[in-house]
Amino acid sequence: MAGIAVAGAGIGGLSAALALASVGRTVTVHERAEALEPVGAGVQLSPNACLVLDRLGVLEALRPAAVAPGEVLIRRGRDAAVLARIPLSASRYGAPFLVVLRADLQSALLARAAAEPAITLSFGGGVSAYAAQGRGVRLTLGGPNPGTAAAEGLVAADGIRSAIRRQMTGSSADDTRTSGRSAWRSLVPAAAAEADALAHRSNLWLGRRAHLVHYPVAGGAFVNLVAIIDEGSTAQSGASWSEPAAAEAVERRFAGWAAPARRLIAAAPGWRKWRLADRAPLARWTDGAVALLGDAAHPMLPFLAQGAAQAIEDAAVLADAVAGSSGDLAAAFSTYAEARRARTARVQAQSRRQGDVYHLGPPASTMRDLVMSRLGRDRLVARYDWLYDPPAAVRRFAGGPPPATAPG
Repeated sequence: MAGIAVAGAGIGGLSAALALASVGRTVTVHERAEALEPVGAGVQLSPNACLVLDRLGVLEALRPAAVAPGEVLIRRGRDAAVLARIPLSASRYGAPFLVVLRADLQSALLARAAAEPAITLSFGGGVSAYAAQGRGVRLTLGGPNPGTAAAEGLVAADGIRSAIRRQMTGSSADDTRTSGRSAWRSLVPAAAAEADALAHRSNLWLGRRAHLVHYPVAGGAFVNLVAIIDEGSTAQSGASWSEPAAAEAVERRFAGWAAPARRLIAAAPGWRKWRLADRAPLARWTDGAVALLGDAAHPMLPFLAQGAAQAIEDAAVLADAVAGSSGDLAAAFSTYAEARRARTARVQAQSRRQGDVYHLGPPASTMRDLVMSRLGRDRLVARYDWLYDPPAAVRRFAGGPPPATAPG
C-alpha cells in the first residue's frame, strides 16, 4: 500500500499530511491543479491554529511574513466610536494570534511538506472517487493526469464542493446553505493606507447590514480589507465563487460610514467578491478508511475567522487518533470524527449567529453596542476562551504550549 492519501493541497490537506507524517505515517497528497496558485487575501490564525502550526514546524517560517495584532478594536461604522478593545495575548493560550496572507501560509505549508521525506506531492490528478479495496482504498484520479491509485486510507480535504463528500453522503446536488451575504476583498498597499490602518491590530467596524474588517499583512506591506455586505438573493448570482467586483458598489454601500473607513475603501486598488455559504453539520464524516476534513466536512461562515483554524485543528486530532490506534485506520478515523463533530458544529452555528449580530440595525444595534461597551476587557476576552483554547486532543498532539519566545 502507498500509505495514506490526502485529497487536496490546500491549508487543510497540507496540514493533515504534515500531521500524519509527524506520527510516522507515509502520505501522498493528490492535488487536481498542476501547480498551486496564490489565492485569497488575509487569514487570521488564532492560538488554537498556531499551537498546531508550531508542532508542524511551520510557525517559525511563517513569522517573517506574519503580523501579531495586539488587540481587536471594534468600532461603530457611522461615527468610528470605539465600542470595545479585546487584547490578544499569547500568554493566555500558550500560542500567538497571527494574521498572514493566505498565500504565505500555503507556501510555508507546501515548503515544509516538500522537505518531508514521508510526504509525496502529486499534482495534476485530484481524487474524484473512491472504492473499498481489501483493507484499503482504490482511488480514481481526475484532472490533467487521470488514473488510479491505491492507499491504506483517504483523507478528503477537497473543499466545500468535495467530490468525496458527495459520494460518501449520496448527494448529487449542491447542498450548501446560502447566507445572503458577500465578502468583498482587497489588498491595500501600505503606501496608500493611513497610519491607523497599519497599526498592529485587527479592526472590526459594525454597521446596519454590513461590516468591515481590516488588518496589516505581509509584515505590514499591505492592509487586508474585507467588506461584508447583505445582498439577499443577489449574493448567490454569478458564475464564479470568486469574481472581480466594481469598486463603485462597495463605495456606494459604505457612503454613510465614518471618514477613515471610507478613505481606506477608496484606497483599494481592486476588489474580488466571494459569495458566502456554509452547510448544515453532517451526520457522517467517515466511510471505513475514508474521512472528511476541513471545508469538505464543515464549511463555515467567516465571522469567527475560524475556517483555516478548524481545518488545522482537524489535522491535529486526526493524527492524534491515528497515533493512538493499533493500525486500524477505519477505527482511528471514526475516533477523529466523533472528537470533531460537536466542536465544529458549534463553530459553524456561532459563526452564522455572529454575522447576524454584526449586521443589526436600530434599535437592536443600540443595545448590542451598549452591552459590548460595558462588558469590559476581561469578560470580552473570556467569551473567546472556548474557541481559542484548543481541545485536549489538539494540545496532546501539539505537546503543550509553544516556546516562551512566542510574540505576545
